[in-house]
Amino acid sequence: MAKKRILLKIGSNTLTKETNHISRGKIEDLGVQIAALNDEYEFIIVSSGAIAAAKQFVKLDNQDKDVFVKQALASIGQPHLMRIYNENFKDLGLNTSQCLLSYSDFEKEQTKKNIVNTINVLVKNNYIPIINENDTVATDEIRFGDNDKLAALTAVLLNVDILIIATNTNGIYTKESIHNEVPETIKLVNDLKSLEKEIGDSKSSHGTGGMQSKIEAAGISKAANIETWIVNGLNDNFILRALKDEIPFTKII
Repeated sequence: MAKKRILLKIGSNTLTKETNHISRGKIEDLGVQIAALNDEYEFIIVSSGAIAAAKQFVKLDNQDKDVFVKQALASIGQPHLMRIYNENFKDLGLNTSQCLLSYSDFEKEQTKKNIVNTINVLVKNNYIPIINENDTVATDEIRFGDNDKLAALTAVLLNVDILIIATNTNGIYTKESIHNEVPETIKLVNDLKSLEKEIGDSKSSHGTGGMQSKIEAAGISKAANIETWIVNGLNDNFILRALKDEIPFTKII
């Protein structure tokens, strides 16, 4: 029986567990879950965190808000991020590979075919592709809305079954419940326009995305009949628990 394919997007805020450094414990948590689900699911990961990884080791001259400084930090941090993934996943019997993509890659038919063919070969041979935006050369933004849009475009390209966006909330909350300071998760969504009325425009401390970028990503995947799950990645075993419907999260169908 064919395995189902999950694309997991994990942002900087989740990877750092809302601290100032990459959490090896969180990356190990991801690996443990992927290993546990290996018989039923194949995983592709879109991971932020290169800039956060670099900030553990270096402080560059110039202002951090300068896009070129961020690009330099991404260049320094990406190998460190991949090393942490590789070390933790290897201990669990999982193989990793790195793929760096940019916006322009999704505009050319031949490049899109190359991405699909390469990633399919990696997955078939039990390598987990770990995708990040090619921040060193991209200048559109740093950039895909904390990789939310990159994850959605990749999910569509690779025809995945579920796009899981890990964030630092239990999905999307109703506006009224936030106002009342008792957050209530919107569990199932069919209509994205009604969902947009419920969200604010806040962004995470490390990432560049907010709930708006996640809804835009969900719109891309929804158009291709792919479910998007917005799940609290700060929880241990959040993928396993979401698949068993044991935790509150937002499912967009």
